[in-house]
Amino acid sequence: MSKGRRPEPLDFFIWTVQDVGMWLEEINLGSYRQAFEENGVNGEYLESLSMFTTEQILRFIRRCHMKWGDFITLCKELRRIKVACLKGEQEVRRPWWAPSCLSAVFVKVAKRNRQSRVVSLKLEA
Repeated sequence: MSKGRRPEPLDFFIWTVQDVGMWLEEINLGSYRQAFEENGVNGEYLESLSMFTTEQILRFIRRCHMKWGDFITLCKELRRIKVACLKGEQEVRRPWWAPSCLSAVFVKVAKRNRQSRVVSLKLEA
């Protein structure tokens, strides 16, 4: 994603640390932005939170100095994004870095990728 540009929810699993920071601001958890950046929390890390053990979750909360209620909010917002993806509510878009001549190819591949992600999200739920 480009600097200052709102991250696309569908692509949360490829968010950079900066994208995660912008998203935290959007969901009113901006006070954790610096801690997340210091700990290198990116989209791939957020996606893996659902597979964390209780011990790993507690370690994450301590490392980011999060309040329990804020962690719950974070999880609810992640779930909201995943559900929107499952329902097909997120539009597949060409990323800012891809040339426009590859737009149709990218969208086709992204839709296929979305289908495989949806399968894994259903298994996870």
